Amino acid sequence: MTEFFNNIASSFEKTFIRENRYQYFLTGIGNTLAIAAAATLAGILIGTLVAVIKVLHKQTGKFKVLNWIGELYTTVIRGTPVVVQLLIIYNIVFRYSTQAVLVGIFAFALNSGAYVSEIIRAGILAVDIGQNEAGRSLGLSQTTTMRHIILPQALKNVLPALGNEFIAVLKETSVIGYLGVMDLTRAAQTVISRTADVYFPYISIALIYLALVYGLSTLLKFFERRLARSDRG
Repeated sequence: MTEFFNNIASSFEKTFIRENRYQYFLTGIGNTLAIAAAATLAGILIGTLVAVIKVLHKQTGKFKVLNWIGELYTTVIRGTPVVVQLLIIYNIVFRYSTQAVLVGIFAFALNSGAYVSEIIRAGILAVDIGQNEAGRSLGLSQTTTMRHIILPQALKNVLPALGNEFIAVLKETSVIGYLGVMDLTRAAQTVISRTADVYFPYISIALIYLALVYGLSTLLKFFERRLARSDRG
């Protein structure tokens, strides 16, 4: 038993303490959270635009070309793995770029936007049709009604789903190490290359991801309760 704990202590020391290797993990946590947050925000903007175009096309018959582009975009993105998209965007689309973090954010934002578009489209369709009719009866255009009446209600309805999308993107960023970015997974691999100990670094980042996701999930539940109370009020 003593030998077991001694091995744990030795692995901990080699992974985190020696040569200040904990700094790799701190950098990885910072990069992971920053990339996930930026990509999710950009994905929400992209997804909202795509969703609105699809709904307006269905309601008015306009935006035919933009609707076709949106359909193609969601089909391609949702039908291919995120790591393949990341490698194509980095090695082909931006092959001469040295900004791996920005390219990663762009790639994850495109991926997130395709899924967010369907979330928001469902939220728009869930808004009572009377809201749209009320806006039109006041003389508002279809686009204005969508922007000022329908979309705010839809976004409020899908906030929990958007929070879950952030968690999903957070976990997906584990593949950005393919671009040489120091995320959590890359941090573990860097430490392993110096210690030849695969167990403790990989288990450590699994626990870190678990803690991050659990913390974010708890925060989301708190906001959901606040929203539920405000709706009742």
